[in-house]
Amino acid sequence: MSLYEAVGGPGFFEALVDRFYEGVAADPDLRSLHPEPDDLAGARRRLALFLAEYWGGPARYSEERGHPRLRMRHAPFAIDADKRDRWLTHMRAAVDAADPPAEVRAALLEYFALGAEAMRNR
Repeated sequence: MSLYEAVGGPGFFEALVDRFYEGVAADPDLRSLHPEPDDLAGARRRLALFLAEYWGGPARYSEERGHPRLRMRHAPFAIDADKRDRWLTHMRAAVDAADPPAEVRAALLEYFALGAEAMRNR
């Protein structure tokens, strides 16, 4: 069974991403990295689709946007250790709020820690 199936499908990822972006919206240093000046809806949707696909769900992200190319997509933004840590703080809070089973929590947190470090470019 995929992690996507274990968490019950897209609703889990949508709620996780919504909680994450609540933190981002209240964090001026991270909010400034998002090109949408007034609305994070696009970013929310893209991240939820990406995570769902990554963890075994439908390939909607790839169908709409092609290969994720995460480093390339994040390259225009100055992401230093502080921004990485802020990002992780909000994502960890979102995972905690979702309260998934221990093995799911561990997999998510490991992935997010590795991914956040991979996006650091300063």
